[in-house]
Amino acid sequence: MPRIKKMNSNRTFGLVFSFVFLLFAFWSFRGEYEQIKKIPLFISIFFLILGLMNSKLLTPLNFAWIKFGQIIGKVISPIIMGIVYFIVLTPISFILRMFGKDLLKIKFSKNGTYWIKRKKNSTSMKKQF
Repeated sequence: MPRIKKMNSNRTFGLVFSFVFLLFAFWSFRGEYEQIKKIPLFISIFFLILGLMNSKLLTPLNFAWIKFGQIIGKVISPIIMGIVYFIVLTPISFILRMFGKDLLKIKFSKNGTYWIKRKKNSTSMKKQF
């Protein structure tokens, strides 16, 4: 991976985390009696400075964050796909079977072939473009 891309990745990582911690700092600030949370504010400033400087200190944190995202992706993707399959596709399949629909036309054919006859004659394949 080129060095420029990694530096831009560190910069983006620093600026995004700066914004996230800034949101945490101001989350409870609603009026004059509420206080800004100081620890997330300092962390936000820390990430902002390192992000603007494009520091190499963010490389291990950036790498750990990417690995964490990959692990979460490997765990969550099959769960979400299973939920979609069993909550959406399975009921649709049962409903279609109840009404006798065969959308893919995969019922057993007595002719021994599954080719679909065309009603329209095909054109010549010369001069396609």
